[in-house]
This record gives sequence, C-alpha cells and structure tokens, in this order.
Amino acid sequence: MNIIRQEPKRIVVKVGTSTLIHPNGDINLTSIDELALTLTDLQNRGKEVILVSSGAIGVGLNTLNLFQRPTSIPAQQAVAAVGQTELIGIYSQRFQTYNQKTAQVLMTRDIVDYPQSRFNVVNTLEELLNMKIIPIINENDTVAIDELDHLTKFGDNDQLSAIVSNLTHSELLIMLSDVDGFYSDNPMKNKQAKLHRHITQIDGTIFLQAKGSGSQWGTGGMTSKLKAAKQVLKTDGAMVLANGKHPHIISDIVKGKEIGTLFKEVSS
Repeated sequence: MNIIRQEPKRIVVKVGTSTLIHPNGDINLTSIDELALTLTDLQNRGKEVILVSSGAIGVGLNTLNLFQRPTSIPAQQAVAAVGQTELIGIYSQRFQTYNQKTAQVLMTRDIVDYPQSRFNVVNTLEELLNMKIIPIINENDTVAIDELDHLTKFGDNDQLSAIVSNLTHSELLIMLSDVDGFYSDNPMKNKQAKLHRHITQIDGTIFLQAKGSGSQWGTGGMTSKLKAAKQVLKTDGAMVLANGKHPHIISDIVKGKEIGTLFKEVSS
C-alpha cells in the first residue's frame, strides 16, 4: 500500500557510514556510484535533492591506513579532516560522471542555536536547489565535538539530517542504514523480531525496542534514528528507514513503494 499519497518534491537522503564503507574498512565505490546515479536521476525528474552524508572518519581511517577509530577528540578530528577531503572528492568525481553538480556544506550546532546562522544556511540551501545543485552536507567534525566520542554524545548525522529536513521543509527524509528498517527487537540476535512497516508515533515503548549501537566506523545507532524520526514527526513530515546496501531503492521509496519502515502520522 502506498501510504505516501503523492511523490515528494523535496527529499533529504541521509547515508550512513555502513553504506559507504565495506566491513573491512575499504571505500564502497560501487555503492557511492549507485547513489550518485540514483540522486542524479531524481534531480533529472524534477525533484529537489539534499544529501546528508556520514563517512568522513571511515574514509579517513582508510586513507591513513588505520584499522580502528582513535579515542582522543583531536585525533578523531584530524582523521575526519583527511576523510572529508577524500570523500567529497569521490562524490564530486562520481556525480560529474552523470553531469550533476554538487556543493559541499559543512554545518555546526549554531544553525539551530542562532537565528542568523539558521537564516544564512537556509538561504544557501535554497539557492543551491534553485540552481539544480545537490548539496552534500556533513557536520564540521574538525570544529564540532557533539558527534565524536565526547561524553555528552549530543548529536550525529542522523540528528543533522532531521534538522536539515525541517529547515528546508522537505516532504521526505530517507535514512539509509545497515538494517532493513525498525524491528521489534535486534534481528541479529532475535530471529523472531518483526519489522515495523509503519510507525505513527514514537513513545517509550518504541524506544525500548531500539537496542545496539553503530558499527566501529560510524557513530549512530537505532536510538539515534528514532530521535531523528521523532523530530520529523513533530513537523508533520515523513521519514523512511531502509537498508542502504543498494541505494537505487531510493527511487522506489520516492514512488511510494513499501520499503523499510515509514515514520508518518496518519492523515485525518
């Protein structure tokens, strides 16, 4: 059943590190190419697309031939700086193959805390979309510590994607992860876990079903994704959580096919 009644015009796509990095730590070039092709095709169909991408630290680890994430904040920020340069270069090269222009936008927490910063970011994104350019957004890890292994653990790119979706009044946030959607329990440990196809509200019971953390390459977990979905629902938006192994499913999600878990209130 198509619960999304009409195709969205403006879409935010968030890709997790697991979509961009193989389990062995190498860069998944096939996945990145498929993502570039799919988003370019959506753009050619008249959609407005924003990409929120994780992966800076994962790519940085690969570039520097490191096999595990460093523990200190300065080391993580240094790895992120190296990885962000490499990652945006790969994105630029793959999108250019399909004649699609992109722009890098690095954000920090002040886009929420300060009205002028929020105003400037929104204007920049709107202008890029008007120019048919796909913004590629990431948190500025070299100056922000919310997303890194800081004790507060305040934010990550799951939260950032929800913020961007709300700021730009996007009709749909598509969050690609390493799971098929939101389950009643951890499907890797409980074979009886059931996939939720449609969630209309997020309460304590739903949060209790979120277990586990992200991979060694990323920072997010299921709780983080639920928090992002809750932000989206507050503004009457919609979010789909799906497996990012094959990014071409983005097109099917936009068409309203039942893939992953849809977070959306029931329309009256």
